[in-house]
Amino acid sequence: MRLIDELGKRRMLTVVKTVDFGVYLGTKEERVLLPKKEVPEGTEAGDPVEVFLYKDSDDRLIATTAVPKITLGELAVLTVKEAGKIGAFLDWGLPKDLFLPFKEQTEKVKKGDQVLVSLYVDKSERLCATMKVYDRLRTDSPYKKDDQVEGMIYELSDNFGVFVAVDNCYSALIPKREAYGSLKVGDRVHARVVKVREDGKLDLSVREKAFLQMDADALMIMDRLKENGGKLPFTDKASPELIKKEFGLSKNAFKRAVGRLLKEKRIRIMEDGIEI
Repeated sequence: MRLIDELGKRRMLTVVKTVDFGVYLGTKEERVLLPKKEVPEGTEAGDPVEVFLYKDSDDRLIATTAVPKITLGELAVLTVKEAGKIGAFLDWGLPKDLFLPFKEQTEKVKKGDQVLVSLYVDKSERLCATMKVYDRLRTDSPYKKDDQVEGMIYELSDNFGVFVAVDNCYSALIPKREAYGSLKVGDRVHARVVKVREDGKLDLSVREKAFLQMDADALMIMDRLKENGGKLPFTDKASPELIKKEFGLSKNAFKRAVGRLLKEKRIRIMEDGIEI
């Protein structure tokens, strides 16, 4: 076993030598330092110790008994501690922050952001984070059509829609036709499963079924009317693009909600808009 191949993993290693500044773990041929402050009390040569292997600030392989928030092969939501031109640094529970290169960001991040990432080893044999997690998500979710789910948005696509990691681990998509409202990377969303694909990936909608959503949409339009002095310069003849921009609704959803308000005699339709 090459110790460098265990980078990013938790492993049980044997104490092969004790020194004033810690203990060495591994074998006589290849060993790694566990600093003195990390050594469990009473540890002696020959004892097994469970550690995580990473590289310190001087790029040396080192062991720690601390449990990081993410290990190789896992996904986790981490907080951005600092962000700069070449990348960002994430809090993963170890003294040396985890580097998220700019090229591995699906959206530019800033200090305080929460991001879903996976861990990988770069060409220089250093641990780094990536927000490009599509290929790392599972397709064996327990969910079925019409189930309600929670997830985090990790990427936006002009062609396909909004990519979501349900429960931070299952592959899902809000198709472009369903992607209404202001959705951005890092947002946590509550959604409904509209389809389970043959490959196990989920199609989601952030909107309820039409007959349920109509009430919420009608209330939203009424609130907008009240905010604008009881009148809005929009009718059901407005363009779909304008309706989506102003209300975050599809043309059909807007027409259903306006129709509901009209039927309830809460609004009237004028030539230049609608009014209470």
